[in-house]
Amino acid sequence: MLRINDQISIEEWELVESFTRAQGPGGQHVNKVETAVELRFEAERSPNLPEPVKRRLQRLAGRRWTQDGAVVILAQETRSQLRNRELAREKLADLILRATVAPKRRIATRPTLGSQRRRLKAKSERGAVKALRGRVEGGDE
Repeated sequence: MLRINDQISIEEWELVESFTRAQGPGGQHVNKVETAVELRFEAERSPNLPEPVKRRLQRLAGRRWTQDGAVVILAQETRSQLRNRELAREKLADLILRATVAPKRRIATRPTLGSQRRRLKAKSERGAVKALRGRVEGGDE
């Protein structure tokens, strides 16, 4: 079982691991051992995740979210398959933990008088610089 926080824990049957050969330089064992881990979590069908967490997880996962509602995590940082499995699970737990935090709603405020004046001053200075561009009159030809 993968424990996320006090309310959320992921069961082992919800996680599917597959192993492939890792990319990059290897050595003598490079064509023999499959150390890269692809961890697949069926988030859309998970009974342990609340619906708002699923929506935030989909947004946070980005390209790692598949069309059938799964999160795919790839870990190939180390040469050890066991360590890569741990890293993949840590990445998934971190992603789900970040999805549990609801974003704060922004309270709209008016710009301060000072910021308005700074903006208008910067616009007028920029306009003055652009007004100086163009053809030069009265050359010595």
